[in-house]
Parts: sequence; C-alpha cells; structure tokens
Amino acid sequence: MHTVLSIAGSDSSGGAGIQADLKTITSLGEYGMTAITALTAQNTTGVQSVEAVSVQMVKEQIDSVFQDIRPEAVKLGMIATPDIMEAICEKLDEYQADNVVVDPVMVATSGSNLMENRTVRTLKEKLIPRADIITPNLSEAEVLSGISIQDREDMEEAARKIAEYCNGAILIKGGHLTETADDLLYMNGNPIWISGKRYDNKNTHGTGCTLSSAIATFLAKGYAMEESVRKAKEYVAGAIAAGLDLGQGRGPLMHNYQTRTEE
Repeated sequence: MHTVLSIAGSDSSGGAGIQADLKTITSLGEYGMTAITALTAQNTTGVQSVEAVSVQMVKEQIDSVFQDIRPEAVKLGMIATPDIMEAICEKLDEYQADNVVVDPVMVATSGSNLMENRTVRTLKEKLIPRADIITPNLSEAEVLSGISIQDREDMEEAARKIAEYCNGAILIKGGHLTETADDLLYMNGNPIWISGKRYDNKNTHGTGCTLSSAIATFLAKGYAMEESVRKAKEYVAGAIAAGLDLGQGRGPLMHNYQTRTEE
C-alpha cells in the first residue's frame, strides 16, 4: 500500500482540508496520514473561524510521520502563517520529501480569505520552489503571476510568469472559466491542455483539496506527472458528477462514488 501525507488545515464539515484528503487517498486505495496546520470552524456556507496550530506541533507531527511511515508523496494545502510555512520547508528539506504537491489555498470556495499577504510572499519565495507540482485555481494563479486571467491565452501567460520561480509543473485549474473546465498543465516550458466537462452542480466544496491529494496519490503509486494529473482530474469529475447534495451552501463531493452502494 502506498503512503501519502497531507499537511493542511482541518475542515470541521468534512468536505475540504485534511478530511477531503484522507477520503480521497482512501478511495483511491492507498494509506493517508496528516499533519494539521490549522483548525477551522466551517461548513458549506463559509468559514466562521480559523485557529493556527503551533509551529512546534506542526514540526512534531511531520517528524512523527517521516520517522515511522515515510510518505511516498506529500500534499500541502492550507497553511495559515508564514512561520508554519517556513517550518514545513525545513522539514521537506530535512527528509528530502518525494512528490511534493502544493495546493496554494488562499481563498475558500465560499470566498473566505485563508491566507495573509506575508504568507503569500513566503509561499512564492520558499514553498513553491520546493514543489514538484502546484495546483492554483484562476484567482490564485492571478495572485501568483500578477496578471488578470480571462481566457486560455491568459492562463498560458500566467504559467510562464509563475515558472520564473516554480521549478516544478504548474497546473492552473480552469474550473472558474465561463464556458469550459479545461486545465492547463505547464511542464518544462510546454503547455498541455487537459479538457474537462462542466457539470451543472453547485456542490464543489473541497474540489481543489480533492484534486491535489488525488494527484499526490497517483504520484505515490508511481504514475508520471501528466498521467497523475489526468487520472486525478477524472476522479474529481466523477465525484462531482455523482451529485451529492448536503448542506445549505456549496456542498461537498462524493469522494467514495466508485465504491458506494445503495442499501
């Protein structure tokens, strides 16, 4: 069984964060572990409160995992403070972590801001250069590139700008485009477009967390980067298309759609 570590925040409603990551990793047949960076009080309507975990506690969680069950891939999600982010970078270097997937979670699906400006600078200067792949959505890619994104051409230009400080692959998710759900995978200076069907489903809470943890899981299984991205996108599309409808706002995905049976 392959092993994946999620370093991210906790979502009390279970739709995003480490809860979504663990559901994804398990649904794809592998073993998930966590290092929690923050506790959140949130649900499908928004984020009510965020409380960061101490830097020392984050370090000790990562130590405990790596010193016993070494992860074959590491997914990083919401990181609340620059101090926590710097500590994580130190640990990634210390353990020479493999298959590092960074989901730069800046804003929740509900629109709540989850990252302060100083943390964004640390993300660009320290964490992203250590990533094997980053997975920003359109609004996050705008912040990381400094340009406005309206269409596919803008996505390619944003990727080129991000690549100036990102050594790994860049996956700009096009889910917020008005007509399509095509994603741009930018690797070694080459744009690769991955087409996607747009589903009429408002319940997309945790989509970014699910996609990034799925990519990490397929990398842990030994798939190449492009194939991992394609297989992860296919899994997420199925989880959206399953049509789970929970909560009063933007509900979660059905992570176990491949194995769930009606009683």
